[in-house]
Amino acid sequence: MKQLDLFLAFFRVGMLGYGGGPSSIPLVHKEVVEKYKWMNDDEFADVLALGNTLPGPIATKMAGYIGYRVAGFTGMVNATAATIIPTILLMIVLLTSLSSFKDLPWVAGMTKAVVPVVGVMLATLTWDFFKKSNETLGKVNAGLMVVGGLILMEVLNVHPAILILVLLTLAIAKKDNTPKVEKKIERGVG
Repeated sequence: MKQLDLFLAFFRVGMLGYGGGPSSIPLVHKEVVEKYKWMNDDEFADVLALGNTLPGPIATKMAGYIGYRVAGFTGMVNATAATIIPTILLMIVLLTSLSSFKDLPWVAGMTKAVVPVVGVMLATLTWDFFKKSNETLGKVNAGLMVVGGLILMEVLNVHPAILILVLLTLAIAKKDNTPKVEKKIERGVG
């Protein structure tokens, strides 16, 4: 049953993720975190951050990792195949018929309508992550990280993968430097 659930979850993502990786991220979140509860929001954010630092399409990287985590090697193959099969089928169908429909106004309108929808989906997911970060970082630190990230990416043209890698490195370094509380056992002298 787990293999079927994996296939259906990522097949839906592949079918509905029109517009590429950014549009599929909220769909993966909906399936993995909300519907099947294979991971929580924090784990999903970690997978997303790690997936963004690696080359290649984000949907297939996330499908492979989540599939492996849920059902091992066969789960990885299953989830990855479920992600790419819809694209392959749609490419064959659309490319064979695209030449006759490409100049129609409703096709151009449909393509233009996708951009704001994907923007809203990403904004919603970002807002959820921001609310979650308020709990751990606090509003001021979370806000400073958002503003700092925007400045680094948009003004200074720092690639997002570099920013994610630096933040992951800092998080790991901070985790290792946290003082460890050790229990001291006092022995009574008899």
